[in-house]
Amino acid sequence: MADKEAIVYIVDVAKSMGEARGGREESDLDWCMRYVWDKITTTVSTARKTLHIGVVGLRTDETVHLLDNEEGYEHISTLQPLGQILMPEVRELRDKIRPSNTNKGDAISALVVAMEMISKHCRQLKYIRRIVLITNGRGSLDPDDLGHITQKLKDDNVDLVVLGVDFDDPDYGVKEEDKDPDKATNEEILRQFAEDCGGMFGTMAQAIDELDIPRVKPVKPVPSYRGPLALGTGENAMEIPVERYPRIMVARPPTASSYVHRSDLAPGESSQAQSSQAQSFQAGPSNAESSRAGTSHAESSHAGASRAQPSSAAPVESRSWPQQTDPDSLAAVKSATTYHVDEEGAPGGKRDVDQQDLSKGYNYGRTAVPISESEMDIVELVTEACLDLIGFVPADKFDRYMQMSRTNIIVAQKANDKASMALSSFVHALYELDTFAIARFVPKDMKPPVILLLAPEIHADYECLIDCELPFAEDMRGYRFPPLDRVVTISGKTIEKHRNLPNEDLMEAMSDYVDSMDLSQAGRDEEGNPAEYAQFEDIYSPVLHRIQQAIRWRAVRPMDELPPPPEILTRYMQPPEHVLKPAAAKLDTLIKAADVKRVPPKQKGRKRTREFEKPLSGLNVEALLGGTRLKRVKITPENAIPEFKQALMAVDDPAAIKGITDQLAQVIHAYIKDSMGCSGYGRAVEAIRVFKEEMVELEEPRIFNDFLRGLKERITNEELGMNRREMWYLAKANRLGLIDKRVSEVSDVTEDEAKAFMSSR
Repeated sequence: MADKEAIVYIVDVAKSMGEARGGREESDLDWCMRYVWDKITTTVSTARKTLHIGVVGLRTDETVHLLDNEEGYEHISTLQPLGQILMPEVRELRDKIRPSNTNKGDAISALVVAMEMISKHCRQLKYIRRIVLITNGRGSLDPDDLGHITQKLKDDNVDLVVLGVDFDDPDYGVKEEDKDPDKATNEEILRQFAEDCGGMFGTMAQAIDELDIPRVKPVKPVPSYRGPLALGTGENAMEIPVERYPRIMVARPPTASSYVHRSDLAPGESSQAQSSQAQSFQAGPSNAESSRAGTSHAESSHAGASRAQPSSAAPVESRSWPQQTDPDSLAAVKSATTYHVDEEGAPGGKRDVDQQDLSKGYNYGRTAVPISESEMDIVELVTEACLDLIGFVPADKFDRYMQMSRTNIIVAQKANDKASMALSSFVHALYELDTFAIARFVPKDMKPPVILLLAPEIHADYECLIDCELPFAEDMRGYRFPPLDRVVTISGKTIEKHRNLPNEDLMEAMSDYVDSMDLSQAGRDEEGNPAEYAQFEDIYSPVLHRIQQAIRWRAVRPMDELPPPPEILTRYMQPPEHVLKPAAAKLDTLIKAADVKRVPPKQKGRKRTREFEKPLSGLNVEALLGGTRLKRVKITPENAIPEFKQALMAVDDPAAIKGITDQLAQVIHAYIKDSMGCSGYGRAVEAIRVFKEEMVELEEPRIFNDFLRGLKERITNEELGMNRREMWYLAKANRLGLIDKRVSEVSDVTEDEAKAFMSSR
């Protein structure tokens, strides 16, 4: 369990904090609140109930706090009481923090108020206590009783952090020119006070600059196994009590949650009943007379029937803190599952089935094989928790690609000197023999076993085993690929010089280019000397930390544009310039040796190359006909689609393509106009579908879009006969809409315009 923490931020909101100084465009308060908001939103994202935050306003217009009845504590307000802070509190706090209309107020008195808040909230319980004072040092400061306050902070184990706007810090290179004498005096008093308390004193510029450095989340290790490491069986078995902990964990970005707008609430109705999405499964008797799940689905509300009509609520933007959404306008999406079977006498022809009446069925070909609960022991492997050594393998015989999981660390049992000595001997034996151990591992009873590779690791302060999962024989798949350095013909002859094989010049050019792009010494140390490039401790996951940064920013500034990613995340996304420039000449040589040629751009209005199936006879029909393909200039209603495709194959001119499509358009109009009822609609729909596919391939979306607009207008104006709207309904049902940019890049129709065109009448 994480330690309890209580942190109070004292924010100076004086009138002087509303001014912009130091060459900055934003006010001192907004600049300082970058730091405060980052810390608060990071706390909110953890959703920890044991991390409590309070905010005290210094030099406010009002006086609202625990000691407001005493003299000397004016213009101090408690903006946020100590407690768990969530998104509703963040929104309220965002509205409260504004520059005031006064510069009166004492920072030392605000510290006393914060100490009283922590003392009353934490009492004698074990808490990590911290006070963060943020000020520009331009107000009055009463240094009396600083000795008593210092001793009180030490007695209560309260950590003090003082951050000042434009405070001097020679080590960081910050110095304010022409500093006000009163500010210089206050700055020195706060510096000495922080040193006497054993706290930290710094300038706000350094604190804000360090916000770009991603913070590594400390994780309390939780053992995944506690038990013996066994070698052998029976009386001669050797057992060492060990514990297994994660060594490397995958850090993933926060996941989003789905919400819907509540449109079904009456005025004054509570929004606690959240809408949900339900899945309805149709069950039917199989060959083995068991019920199995089908594939029909339905949406329902949480309290409604299982086969309700789909809700008209639309999804909204996902949030990373589900508990923070406004319950008056949004509701979380939940799931519910029902099962039913077909039954003629039941209402609607279906009868609901309880889940307890269902049996699990396993597919065997196309047959469902049912297995009851009493027979489930057939498919379950009875195992007991263990970590048994089953073999050893030389280190040089192990292939790295066989690792299948993250790594874990195995150490001796805590406070067990005998186990530590035994495990140390085993680790040293593996290390000296350059050998890895193979073990069968079952983390808990009735869990499937896995095979682990155990590698020794020795450090000055500890010794351990590093494990990772290995594949079983059934997990391995062998594939044979042709060699890359030679060509083997069908007759078995080996050819070492071939057009598909690199020659010596190409191999040498590639080798030189790879050497020129060597990054092992591309970095620079503090003195400018060559050093290792992209060291491990300097690399951070751009996806993980950028998403976290965006969430924290959007939580406080819902309407502002997201800031650019910090340089520390994008530093290694591109090769360094001092490496690219010398390698440019090597790259040109490589291009010449490989005979790299630019691919000509795809021409508009030309059909992509098609590969036609050759006849079984092997005869070239086109050559027999004189080498020319028969061109059809007339498309008939009896064979419109094949004639349309053949005509397009024989032309390349856009004007000729337009003439062929006009003929097909007339045929489609004839299908609809001459149709007896709906008899000709099917042929028209199929012709429109082929028309659309061919125009997408030819990159001529404009021709089809003009045709479809004209067709809709003719049907609406009844130019193709009375009551032909059923034809347009079939076109919509078959998704024969306009060709938009999502389908063809050269189209001038957006996706929204295409949807609006098909939805309008």
